[in-house]
Amino acid sequence: MEFGIVHMAYILAALLFIMALAGLSKQETAKMGCFSGMVGMTIALLATFAQVETPTGFILIIVAMAIGAGIGIYVARKVVMTQMPELIACLHSFVGLAAVLVGYNTFLELGAVAPETVTIPVGATEAQVAAIMAAASEAAANVGTTMSRAELNTHLVEIFLGIFIGAVTFTGSIVAYGKLNGTYKLRVFKSAPLVIPGGHWLNLAALVVSLFLMIWFMAASQASIVPLVIMTLIALVFGVHLVAAIGGADMPVVISMLNSYSGWAAAASGFMLSNDLLIVTGALVGSSGAILSYIMCKAMNRSFISVIAGGFGNEGAAASGDEEMGEYHELKPNEVAELLKNSSSVIIAPGYGMAVSQAQAAVASLTEKLKARGIEVRFAIHPVAGRLPGHMNVLLAEAKVPYDIVFEMDEINDDFENTDTVLVIGANDTVNPAALENPNSPIAGMPVLEVWKARNVVVFKRSMNAGYAGVQNPLFFKDNTAMCFGDAKKTVEEIVADLDK
Repeated sequence: MEFGIVHMAYILAALLFIMALAGLSKQETAKMGCFSGMVGMTIALLATFAQVETPTGFILIIVAMAIGAGIGIYVARKVVMTQMPELIACLHSFVGLAAVLVGYNTFLELGAVAPETVTIPVGATEAQVAAIMAAASEAAANVGTTMSRAELNTHLVEIFLGIFIGAVTFTGSIVAYGKLNGTYKLRVFKSAPLVIPGGHWLNLAALVVSLFLMIWFMAASQASIVPLVIMTLIALVFGVHLVAAIGGADMPVVISMLNSYSGWAAAASGFMLSNDLLIVTGALVGSSGAILSYIMCKAMNRSFISVIAGGFGNEGAAASGDEEMGEYHELKPNEVAELLKNSSSVIIAPGYGMAVSQAQAAVASLTEKLKARGIEVRFAIHPVAGRLPGHMNVLLAEAKVPYDIVFEMDEINDDFENTDTVLVIGANDTVNPAALENPNSPIAGMPVLEVWKARNVVVFKRSMNAGYAGVQNPLFFKDNTAMCFGDAKKTVEEIVADLDK
């Protein structure tokens, strides 16, 4: 009876997770999606507690959750918006490491370790040694008695793939974290792709060797830990090289890709532990991450296979983010306000800088002031704005910006040339004309918001620093572009105040 209730709880939690993913796909249902996910996770935790057989196990789980929750709350309160992507990458590494540990624990529980490898405590008596050896032999023998050969092979594949995916996710996520952080000196953490001669052949060799190791692992009369260890080492190196070979311009895809990997690693762990909920949840995360990566690649005009294969075919020369492209023109907030007063149509292109300064409420107020003056106001959202798809949409929805004036890039790109003024608030790479004009740029071929076609462009930035891809933006130096420096929230608030004068 208890077993049936647990399974029903897992099914209910899985359904709620599906509802959460569906809800998060639209701004209108995002809150309900988050709520569904929270309820689903609560039910899943209660079901997990119900399966604990000993008070000690229950206490250990409570202690582990308390420690993890404490660390999570502390980090969440301390982390700033600009560090959120790297925090996500860091969390992915934990999932990968967990999958590796679960895999090895599952293998050892099979009893598939030869008796001669069993550790004998110092000072053990002959009777104790004999008992230990007998127990090991019995455990090894039980592998064949409790499972058919087909079942055992299936289980060994689960273990092997779970560890492989987990190891790749672990080191790949660490490299992604370093690239996003930007403070580490090691070459693998640099934004520019690490191009090793024959690097893609090395990736292929790693996969082929791992395949042969899996065959060895499964074909042996008694499963050996040796091929498992060798594969783990290869997978750890493979994860480093896979992500290190991807440039900064494609890092949004990397984060989504690692999210997919961590989901599949969790699903593999679910198979090893016979945990249906972990299988379903991991598969949901893995498949949704893969689909999202594909969508982002399509939006950025990137080959999905090429990117997940380590940036294959994307070895263009990186431009220096410090190169000079001419002189720029600067406007003060009051001057921007006057420019807006004389405009009949305005398009706002928000980016990650708006999120960092939490300027969405001020931007919503600016929208209301302009519309009250009879000025047409619309928003242009890039598919990967803010490095996290839908991020800008969520922020604007939070500020109660009407949905009917928020447009995707494909819907509004043709309208820039008929627009008086464009306000670029904290965006950089998503409005960089080098993507279309410079074939050697790391972001070459990526569709961008063609804001430079408007009569006037005002770019809100803290400084002239290069964008996330590490390349300079020619937009800043165009004749119809003006820079407005400072904190986006404060600057927009000053413009709103000047509009009332």
